[in-house]
Amino acid sequence: MSSALIISKTQLLLIVLLPLLGSLVAGLFGRKIGRQASHSVTILGVAASCVVSAHVLWQLLQGAAPFNENLYTWFQVGNYSAHVGFMVDKLTAMMMVVVTFVSLLVHVYTIGYMAEDDGYHRFFSYISLFTFSMLMLVMSNNFLQLFFGWEAVGLVSYLLIGFWFKKPTAIFANLKAFLVNRVGDFGFLLGIAGVLYWIGTLDYATAFANAGAMRDLTVTVLPGHEWSVPTVVCICLFIGAMGKSAQVPLHVWLPDSMEGPTPISALIHAATMVTAGIFMVARMSPLFEMSTTALNFILVIGATTAFWTGLIGMVQNDIKRVVAYSTLSQLGYMTVALGVSAYSAAVFHLMTHAFFKALLFLGAGSVIIGMHHEQDMRKMGGLRKYMPITHLTMWIGTLALVGTPFFAGFYSKDTIIEAVAHHAGEHPGSLIAQYANFAVLLGAFVTSFYSFRLLYLTFFGEERFREAHAHDAHGHDAHAHDAHHADAHHDDHGHGHGAHEPHESPWVVTLPLVLLAIPSIAIGFLTVGPMLFGTDMMGHEKQLPFFLGAIDVLKERDVMAALAEEFHGPVAFALHGFKAPAFYLALMGFLLATLLYMVMPEWRKGITRTLAWPIKVLERKYFMDDLWIGGFAGGGVKLGKLSRLFDGKVIDGLVVNGSAGLVGLTAGLVRKLQSGYLYHYAFAMILGLVALLALANHYWL
Repeated sequence: MSSALIISKTQLLLIVLLPLLGSLVAGLFGRKIGRQASHSVTILGVAASCVVSAHVLWQLLQGAAPFNENLYTWFQVGNYSAHVGFMVDKLTAMMMVVVTFVSLLVHVYTIGYMAEDDGYHRFFSYISLFTFSMLMLVMSNNFLQLFFGWEAVGLVSYLLIGFWFKKPTAIFANLKAFLVNRVGDFGFLLGIAGVLYWIGTLDYATAFANAGAMRDLTVTVLPGHEWSVPTVVCICLFIGAMGKSAQVPLHVWLPDSMEGPTPISALIHAATMVTAGIFMVARMSPLFEMSTTALNFILVIGATTAFWTGLIGMVQNDIKRVVAYSTLSQLGYMTVALGVSAYSAAVFHLMTHAFFKALLFLGAGSVIIGMHHEQDMRKMGGLRKYMPITHLTMWIGTLALVGTPFFAGFYSKDTIIEAVAHHAGEHPGSLIAQYANFAVLLGAFVTSFYSFRLLYLTFFGEERFREAHAHDAHGHDAHAHDAHHADAHHDDHGHGHGAHEPHESPWVVTLPLVLLAIPSIAIGFLTVGPMLFGTDMMGHEKQLPFFLGAIDVLKERDVMAALAEEFHGPVAFALHGFKAPAFYLALMGFLLATLLYMVMPEWRKGITRTLAWPIKVLERKYFMDDLWIGGFAGGGVKLGKLSRLFDGKVIDGLVVNGSAGLVGLTAGLVRKLQSGYLYHYAFAMILGLVALLALANHYWL
């Protein structure tokens, strides 16, 4: 094999260490070297990492052998050794390219978005550190290193959500994200512990090769109830994914994370971190294929997330929160694909979604900049003539999101819908399969409605921002939800906050939008055949499966193999999409949004009155926040207060102080008996003798 096709340790170390080096330089020396040097060193580090990642993917595509090697022994306890090592196959390499490419564009975008923020160098340090953490996660070859990367991205997410630490809402949001993810991570740790206990190793390759050792084992979870060990391990691992990838009911942290600056919404909460759970389950496919129960559990959770969280997006007015609930819904689609063993479709949607959702988040950020940090869509309207580049790229992102044929999102999303439909057809008696099919189909309508609603409220109709600014000028504070110092904000064209005319964002903001718009159009068309169906780019010649060796599926569950028989190239696939039910449901969502927000906007008041109760339920997010904050968190606080009361009154008051008081009382009484007079003692002795004689007479005589 040519040396050009051998993946080296040096390459992989450069990929992970260059972003870390940039982060350390910007974080430790940012104030000394200045803003330009801070963003330059981090951008160069991530750019170099992206280039080398792309080269590694190219090597694998040209036939290079996957890399799997330990680089460093961390510690050894008995027979167990903990290593730092890398496993790089096509699944990993694809994730590496997506992470570094999106991160690079976010770094460039940040130059414009955070131009006047006091924490400029700190922000670049954080996002570069996040890139390092995510790369360590996806490149790991063992569960322990995976957990290190898992927790590291959680830590950086916590720091970035609360980046504006003087905002109480930001601190509340990052604490909420941290605590909810601890719930998921507890399950994840139990799953990892189960792998070590029943398989005896944390190395991926060894664990997957020996997974059969636990196939027939059972464990007593509750007295009298035996559970399959693979089911217990896989459900515990997936609970970790539920936290990180924001699946119901551990989804509540993600919408609140919009309190952080917009660039991190694109980097962490759309393209990379929230997809870590999806990647993890796909990587663990040899384990998950051993448990139908675990896959059905995943299917129910994913279907619930895909449809029901999408409904909440229909009533949101904050532009970033609409996109956030869209992210929740699309993560649900990926999870549904995992549940029907369409792992490759889930990862493919992960990839396409990274581009068009990052585009939508950064586009929303561009709107916020142009609107002087206004986020309420009800105070926008008519922006298309002021922000033409943002408007056009947002259209591209929206068309990809709703699954318009020939756009990237269509190829991945429609494949998932087809896979679920095939699974439902194979299991006509399964309520779970039918529910999932129902959820992903109706989800297409919901996604289309809230997506076009966002476009219409933001870029079309009357210019409501003039009204809103006039209202603010009469004594009301300007809305500054995404800026801790919005009142002092000056845009890049030199206008102060008093200059309310919207404007297009600077090139460092619009260039990433354009570069993300290109794959949002083309990446699905170009890669659907090779990545999903084992054909060339146009669907003609058969090739080895792209994820061969990285994803394992049982033959009887291989839904993608069944769909491959019907695949005749990306053009035929897209043309067939025009006949699919999902297309007509998306078209209905588009027409309804057009009717209510463009043609007959006066109808909305009547509909709002008629549907007041369902709308209130959606606005309250199905009362999930009440359950978590008022229920679990509030219950914990009340339990703590009760415990403190019990500790103070019973433990300290009765037991500790009470026993001391009893000793003191007894000592006081006994002390009075010791008078020191001899006749008192003689009298007591005589009384005692009389008492003893009386007893003896009663019992013995």
